[in-house]
Formats: sequence, structure tokens, C-alpha cells
Amino acid sequence: MKITFENIDIMGHIVNENNLYKHFHYPEMLIRHDSNFIKFKRMPTLTEFEETVDYLTGFHKSKGQNHIKFYLPENKKPSTELSIHFKENEYEIGFLELYSIEPNLFPHIEKSPDIEIESVTEKNLETFLSLKYEQDLKFGEAFAKHKRKLSKRLFDDSGVMQIIAYYKGEPAGSVDVIIKKETAEIDSLDVNESLRRIGIGSRLQKFVMEAFHDKTIILVADGEDTAREMYRKQNYKYHGFNYEILKIFND
Repeated sequence: MKITFENIDIMGHIVNENNLYKHFHYPEMLIRHDSNFIKFKRMPTLTEFEETVDYLTGFHKSKGQNHIKFYLPENKKPSTELSIHFKENEYEIGFLELYSIEPNLFPHIEKSPDIEIESVTEKNLETFLSLKYEQDLKFGEAFAKHKRKLSKRLFDDSGVMQIIAYYKGEPAGSVDVIIKKETAEIDSLDVNESLRRIGIGSRLQKFVMEAFHDKTIILVADGEDTAREMYRKQNYKYHGFNYEILKIFND
């Protein structure tokens, strides 16, 4: 199957759409940038971008949101004119990379007696939520509190599997898997910083490969993060990139 960013799940509702863009909004978690944004269908001109900024700024401020975020069309770099505008107006510019793998191509991973992986159930839900809360604190306490509520909702969603990793009996890593007909999307993979590079992330992925051996596994990585190098070494296939533009208002 052809993998594009259209295969990636978006946690948000389309509240406005025209020939230029789709506007996604998620009132359940207004603080989540990845759920409240505009995705351009084609590359906007500078005038079109400025008009869209005015629209989204007004919409977000009316909802008490302090950010605006935009995704450019898949596999398209901003024009020189737009790039200069982003820099002059202090936008944060980044890009995401899309990867997939067939489970049978994932490298063999030696099991470690120190690492245990299990799916989240009623029995270990509170442990999972506490771990996610601690992991999300790096984005601020308000975000971590909202994310905890979101994780509770996802627990009740049959289209999501939550997975937890333990190292020597202590919670150490987590991942959400978004389940579709042909794909399983690895999302929010996180390992406690002090326990990285000892195989926990790989064991979490291996668990996903075994649980969804009949699906294509997909994920999005930060194009400037070292995790993307790990995915390439693990036989993931690169499919493309997507630029993201963000501004956070301080007032």
C-alpha cells in the first residue's frame, strides 16, 4: 500500500475547509498543538498565508488558545518568500518524517530479563497514567494534566492499544498504538531519559510488531531528532516529509 501523511491519525475535528486548507480543532484538549492547526492543501502565497494567520489567530484567541500552527503540503518546502517571512516574524519551523515497516522486517531483538512489556489493562492503568504524567511534565504541568485525561479516554477507545514497559520492575517506557484496517501507528513512544539506549524502545516496538504482525506499522518522527536515525537502522522505510510552522503568543 502507498503510505502518505494521510495515513497518520489526526486527533481533531475539521471545522472549516476550503480549496486552500483544512482547519482542525479539538476542544477536548485546546492546549494540544498537534490537534489544533491548519493544514494547507497547496502552498500558500505570502498574502494567503497572512490572511490565514489572521483567521486562525482570531479563532484561537476566541477559544483562549495561545498558539497558531500550520502544516505545509506534504513533501513541499516553503518558498523563499515564505521562509523569510517565517524568520522575520519569529515562527518556529520544523519538519516531520514519515516511516513504515512490515513487521517481519524488524530486526531480531534479544530478550532481556530486566525489561518487561505488557498492554495496559484496568490492573496497570493507574501505573501507566502516572508514568505518562511524569513523562509529559517536560511540556509543562498544564499539558501533563490534560494529557492524563486524554490517556484515560484513549484507554476506553477500542481503536487504541496502550503499552507499558518496565525496567527491573519499575515503569520505564510507554507507547500508544492507533489501530486501523491496514495499519498500526506507533504514537507517543517515550522512554524515561535515564533509561534510554538500553533497549527499552526497541522492545516496545517489537511488542507492536508481534501484536500487529498482519498490518503495516507506521510512525512520524521529528526530522531533527536522533530517533529518526534509529528507525532507519531498524529497517523502517522513509516516505517523505512535512513542514510545520508554529508561533506561541506570550500575552
